[in-house]
Amino acid sequence: MPRYPEVMNQRQRFLNYPEPLKGPDVPYENERGNNPALSGIFLVIAANLMEWFRFLRELIWHNTGFSSLRKIIPYIEEYEPWFEPQIVPLPEEADKEPFAEEPLDEDTKHDAAVFYPEQKYYSVEDYRKLYLSGTITPLDVAEALLPLIRRDIQNASEHSIAFFEVQTERVLASARESALRYKEGRSLGPLDGVPTAVKDEYDMEGYSTTLGSPNSYATSSTNKTTSWCVQQIEAAGALVLGKLSMHEFGLDTTGNNPHYGTPRNPHNPNYYTGGSSSGTAYAVAAGLIPIGLGSDGGGSIRIPSSLCGVFGLKPTHGRLSFRPGPNHCVTCACLGPIASDMASLAALFSVVSAPHSSSSFPPLPSPLKIRLPSPDDVKVLGIPQAWISQATPAIQTLVNTLIRTLVSKHGYATVPITIPFLVEGQIAHAMTVLTDAATLLPEYKNLTYANRILLALGRTTPATDYMLAQKLRRLLMQHLAWLWQEHPGMVIITPTTACEGWEIRGGEGELKYGLNDGDRTMQSMEFVWLGNFCGLPSLSCPVGFVQGRGGEVPVGVMATGEWCSEVELMRFGRVMEGVVVRGQGTEGRMRRPEGWVDVVERAR
Repeated sequence: MPRYPEVMNQRQRFLNYPEPLKGPDVPYENERGNNPALSGIFLVIAANLMEWFRFLRELIWHNTGFSSLRKIIPYIEEYEPWFEPQIVPLPEEADKEPFAEEPLDEDTKHDAAVFYPEQKYYSVEDYRKLYLSGTITPLDVAEALLPLIRRDIQNASEHSIAFFEVQTERVLASARESALRYKEGRSLGPLDGVPTAVKDEYDMEGYSTTLGSPNSYATSSTNKTTSWCVQQIEAAGALVLGKLSMHEFGLDTTGNNPHYGTPRNPHNPNYYTGGSSSGTAYAVAAGLIPIGLGSDGGGSIRIPSSLCGVFGLKPTHGRLSFRPGPNHCVTCACLGPIASDMASLAALFSVVSAPHSSSSFPPLPSPLKIRLPSPDDVKVLGIPQAWISQATPAIQTLVNTLIRTLVSKHGYATVPITIPFLVEGQIAHAMTVLTDAATLLPEYKNLTYANRILLALGRTTPATDYMLAQKLRRLLMQHLAWLWQEHPGMVIITPTTACEGWEIRGGEGELKYGLNDGDRTMQSMEFVWLGNFCGLPSLSCPVGFVQGRGGEVPVGVMATGEWCSEVELMRFGRVMEGVVVRGQGTEGRMRRPEGWVDVVERAR
């Protein structure tokens, strides 16, 4: 068991903080081999062949680049492996005063629907004001939403495909209780009666838990377990509508699910929502809910948030508890929120970040209201330009334009940074996740063909290569600690994805049988994996649109901070929110999709 030091940085003390140590100076070289995209009957054949013939699994394993870590053994052989990247702040964080909400200035004012009606989403605060005024009630909202999200009715709405399970009477009972609380002047707080829903990775008593598969992973046929985060939002009075769709086991980034159906991107139905938290991002972007819960083992909150044009936060590893259930990918995965705006995201995070009794994390201030950065706050952006250049030219233009705006109008400074072994690091993350999944899923015959291919690769990984991946993890974490020692308070800026959406190219056959496109998967995860592999908090914000097939598709920018810096990231998110709402045209304009649901108008 490695020994971890306690390290004091300029702002806070941590447990398990990596020793700050600069990594080697190596050029960024991306020379991955190409693998064919497979869908339809070809995917079915390929999955069976890989399961039958080991030599074929090994061939594809090598061609994917998983053996490339052997080339850097001289650089990593002396590093101790690091298996779970949990860095914990010591308790002085709990002594801070709650942050006061500040008025928005003219450059960041974003909630005046009269000025920007075409992109206004309803926020948590909007629902609360409407309930307090008696304009609508939580019961009105529930009755307006249920016909849109239920699968068990004739002529089910297109929105219902984003919901795996909805228990109508339970939702109505919760709405009636909330409405009565408001009527009697005993509301439970900001989330009381606000509609939300959770990814099918969370347990809810009485609901099935399938993880997007045909199997049940509930504790019994009538699940008697409720995840800690769901317990917290229920205790806060939130109107939990049910379980949301996801990519099977969260093992890819499209949201394609042949078992239960695939939600299309609300901004452009020719594209996927992104995954694996596909249902959560869809429901928020379509206007059905202002907040929802997802999970993120390799970008599964941030990728769909980016592709659907909303906000998504992957917290510090371990910040949000999976208890009483297990974390199925404890080496990389965490839970987190998706929201239509930053204030709503902060309101949800404030509730679900309450530490479980088993957690090492101290509580954050509550209620957590995120102010704008002050003149005394650090405003440093770390720019890994060689890495950013892996994105498409259109995405690079949006991100570079944003950086110039932040510097010229909002007082930020930039510093060029480099991170070694980024290509090998992404391979190490993918290898780790797939090998972990293979140990959890020894029975796989009824799973999607795409996942059967991924699990076959996971079963092929030698223990020696898995250990090399964990050694590289420590090198990366120590280099990142060194970067923050050199540049305290720095936020690393990259695109969220390197690709402009994910187009559905194979038609109904692709949706029926699934899709395996390893090259596109790696492109979509080009930037997100670092947060998972090294345990860093990371926030995806809308930055604009690019032209796609049949219309535009949203693009996200990602801000990655030092361990336990969620509050600082959300402050930056408020600045970002102002920039994208005040932007012009596709270069920075946030807007609702054409099919956005006006829940408040329906509830009236």
